[in-house]
Amino acid sequence: MFSRELTVSELERLEAVATAAVGALQMDEDTFRAFYDRTARQVWAYLARITGARTLAADLLQESYYRFLRAERAFDNETHRRNYLFRIATNLAHDRHRRAKVSTSVPLPEENAPGALTDSTDLAADTERRTDLARAMATLKPREREMLWLAYAQGSSHEEIADTLGLKKNSIKILLFRARRRLAAAMGVRS
Repeated sequence: MFSRELTVSELERLEAVATAAVGALQMDEDTFRAFYDRTARQVWAYLARITGARTLAADLLQESYYRFLRAERAFDNETHRRNYLFRIATNLAHDRHRRAKVSTSVPLPEENAPGALTDSTDLAADTERRTDLARAMATLKPREREMLWLAYAQGSSHEEIADTLGLKKNSIKILLFRARRRLAAAMGVRS
């Protein structure tokens, strides 16, 4: 077995790394649990929509919270913390997409799943609308789907969308306009 003595500088470095790792968890367990309860469903729905896979969304959700907890950042407020979490989730989804190069089909949400369309008394018409929407969303670029989801399903402001996706705030309005126009065209709606 290999044995070597550590120098004082190496011990100091290891102690600094250990201290930094403990300091990275800026939230206590109760605060994190409350934050998780407020945001997990939204982040999962967002990931499910942009990846098109529910199980992948669950895996990415776990990884997003893990990386969020490991981040050595101070947050100004709850909104800043939430936007940072969505940015992590977005980056993980993009990385996964680049690695996997899988198709971008978007499955229909189940009746009680987050992101499901509103209930309707006409089941056939509701199913047809969901099918049309899923097909139209699948024709959009991933960033367009992400922007539309954040804006209309999550209710994020232009500034929050810009922070989450790493874009400039001034470009969000025109990019959302173009994404809506492409979605309407894909659904056969005249704008």
